[in-house]
Amino acid sequence: MDTHTSGSATAAEPATGPLVRLAELGLRLPLAPAAVAAYVPALHVGTRVLTSGQLPFVDGNLPTTGRLGEAITVPEGSDLARVAVMNALAAVHGLVPLEHVVRVVKLVGYVASADGFIEQPVVVDGASHLIGQIFGERGRHARSAVGVAWLPLGSPVEIELEVEVEVAERPHAHSA
Repeated sequence: MDTHTSGSATAAEPATGPLVRLAELGLRLPLAPAAVAAYVPALHVGTRVLTSGQLPFVDGNLPTTGRLGEAITVPEGSDLARVAVMNALAAVHGLVPLEHVVRVVKLVGYVASADGFIEQPVVVDGASHLIGQIFGERGRHARSAVGVAWLPLGSPVEIELEVEVEVAERPHAHSA
């Protein structure tokens, strides 16, 4: 397991919001993928939104299956990590607008790995770098990159995200 802060993954604070930054990067936030089992894609608890593990679905399908170090190359895995983190952002946005994200707290990447494959951090960097491009300093996050034998549906990668969000002030109760 590789656990570290994503030091070089972010740039200076973008002058625009995350949805504008996505458009500037030529990306569009997908629809949040539906859960494939008995869970919710994301949960809003207090000032945090936590996502379930998100696979790199594109239009409801996995573009490829397999393990890194066998059928999937590191650059392909990194691209799939980017797709999976976009799905995680869509799950967050389904609960709280991305403009309300104060900080990306943690990203966890699982990489389906063949025996001897040790480049999980490089694969998960695809997700970390994209978060940095979108959120700037607010995107600096703690991270784990974990190699596993297999992932659901044969997916090469799975990404979880935890973000801190602004909470709208609640009206104060009036005393009688």
